Amino acid sequence: MSPPKHVDLVVLAAAAVVFVLADFSLLGYAAAAVAWLAQRAIQWLAQRRSTEALKAGNRQRAMGIVAATTLGRVWLMATVVLCVGIAQRTAGLSSAILLAILFTISMGSSGLAYLLEPEEGHSVQPR
Repeated sequence: MSPPKHVDLVVLAAAAVVFVLADFSLLGYAAAAVAWLAQRAIQWLAQRRSTEALKAGNRQRAMGIVAATTLGRVWLMATVVLCVGIAQRTAGLSSAILLAILFTISMGSSGLAYLLEPEEGHSVQPR
C-alpha cells in the first residue's frame, strides 16, 4: 500500500482545527495556508514542465526548471513568514512553525512514496 502523496494537505486542514481550538493566530494560519497552496501549485507546474523537457530529451532544461522553482518556492514561503511576522510577531511564528511541519511531512511522504512505488521512468539506467 502506497502512502498518501498529499498527506501535507490533510495536515494543513487539520491544522485549522488546532489553530482555532488552541486560539493561535488565524492570520498566521491563513498566511501559511496561502503560501503552502501557492508553492504546491508552482511545484505541480514545474513537475509538468520538467517532465515535458525530459520527454524532449533536454535534461539540462528539466534540472534548471526544478532548481529554479525549488529556490523560488522556498523564497516565497520565507517572504510570507517575514511579512506576517513584521505585521504580527505571534502570527509570523505560528506560520513559520506550520510551514516547517508541512515541509517536513511533504518531503517525508514524497520520499516514502518514491521508495515504495517508484514511478516509471525515474529509475537509474546505465548509459
